[in-house]
Amino acid sequence: MKKTALALGGGAVLGAAHVGVLRAVSELNVQLSMVSGTSIGSFIAALYAFGKNWEEIRDIALDIDWFDLSGLSLSQFGLLSNKKFGTMVTELLGKRDIRDALIPLSIVATDIGAGRKFLFTEGDVAMAVMASSCIPGFFKPVEYNGVLLVDGVLMENVPLSPLIESGAESVICVDLLASHSYKKPDNIIDLLLNAFYSTISNTTAMQIASADLSIFPDLSGFSLLDVSQVPEIMETGYRAALTALRGWMAANR
Repeated sequence: MKKTALALGGGAVLGAAHVGVLRAVSELNVQLSMVSGTSIGSFIAALYAFGKNWEEIRDIALDIDWFDLSGLSLSQFGLLSNKKFGTMVTELLGKRDIRDALIPLSIVATDIGAGRKFLFTEGDVAMAVMASSCIPGFFKPVEYNGVLLVDGVLMENVPLSPLIESGAESVICVDLLASHSYKKPDNIIDLLLNAFYSTISNTTAMQIASADLSIFPDLSGFSLLDVSQVPEIMETGYRAALTALRGWMAANR
């Protein structure tokens, strides 16, 4: 059987679509040998790799107070700290090393001091998720072994390459931003998020061109920040994944 891997990309609250993708993966009995994630995708990938099923991840996502995950932290590099995000990961999984995952897990962050990709395949999983989800300008960088780390979307929003390098023979990618429509910003946070994510899309398309299957949920009607739409975003991810996976599986029989 081919080693099939799943790469989950970033996109703030749109990351709820990944829960729907995992639901489709479960219902169609797609066996995953490894997973990777960037930004919010790293959070979902970590939960899955450590044994949480899609229903458990759904309940976690519905229960999250998304705006309480960041606490005010005075810093020359950013106003907020996403330490609460890391604390929540530890509460959900325990203090665990990425190497303890039930299936191999890769998490992508950005070494902002060197301007290069930083790949976690070992080390504290909560620290890795914090670093990968650390939007520069919003959150102060996460310091890890003397390196300043920020959001992995700057380097590889949908982390295909770590899976290929780890021996995956078939890779499924989930790009949350490919079909996203950016709206006129209502405030400075909207403006900064639009600027941040809109620069990523073209690069991502090139990076995942060699994927065996790319899933592009139509999230054009959803906001990067509106948590009231999380259940509908999950359902949209599920429908898109179910259709794409069924077609892919039929073609590969």
